[in-house]
Amino acid sequence: MKLVLIKYNAGNVQSVLNALERLGAEASVTADPEEIRAADKVIFPGVGHAKTAMESLKQAGLHTVLQHLSQPVLGICVGMQLLCSSSEEEQTDCLDIIPIRVRKFSTATPDLEGQRLKIPQVGWNNIYHLKSGLFKGIQENSFVYNVHSYYAEDSPFTIASCSYGVEYAAAVEKNNFYGVQFHTEKSAHVGDAILKNFLDL
Repeated sequence: MKLVLIKYNAGNVQSVLNALERLGAEASVTADPEEIRAADKVIFPGVGHAKTAMESLKQAGLHTVLQHLSQPVLGICVGMQLLCSSSEEEQTDCLDIIPIRVRKFSTATPDLEGQRLKIPQVGWNNIYHLKSGLFKGIQENSFVYNVHSYYAEDSPFTIASCSYGVEYAAAVEKNNFYGVQFHTEKSAHVGDAILKNFLDL
C-alpha cells in the first residue's frame, strides 16, 4: 500500500509518522501532486492557523489536488477543518469538500462546572455517537487528545461527537474524505486504533 502525508508547512508530520511506525506502516511525505494522486491512502495533518495553511496549499497548487482525490483521505486537526467550507479563523475560505462551517469556541459559554470556557481546549475529552468504519472496535466515550480553539459544527456528516461548552463534530465523513478534530497520534491506543482502521479501509 502506498501511503502519503501531505507536506504544506502546517503539518504535525513527524508525530504522525511516529504513530504510523508504531503500527508498522511506512509513509512518504510529499507535496508532489502526482505522488499524492497515485497514493492508495492520503493523510492530511495540520496544526496552526487555517488561513496560513490554506495559503500554503494554494501556493503549492495542492488545494485543487485535494478537492479531486478519490482514494481515502484523512484530515487531522487543522487538516480536518480545512476540508470544511469555511472557518471563522480570519474568515478563511477552506476547501469546501465537506459543506460545514468551522466556528470558534466562545468564552461566554460556561464549562460543566459553570466556569468560563478556557480556549483553546487542551487535553483529554471523550467522543461518543460513534459511527463509520473509522471507529471499528472503538468504545463509546473513549478519550482522545485535543488542542484546538475552533470546531466544526454538528451536521449530517458528523461521525463522532464531543462536547466542550457546545456539542460539536469530533469527526466527519463525506464519501472518501474523513476528518478527526483530535490528534490521533497523541491519543494513545485509541488514536492508534483509529489510524489502523483508516489504513484498513
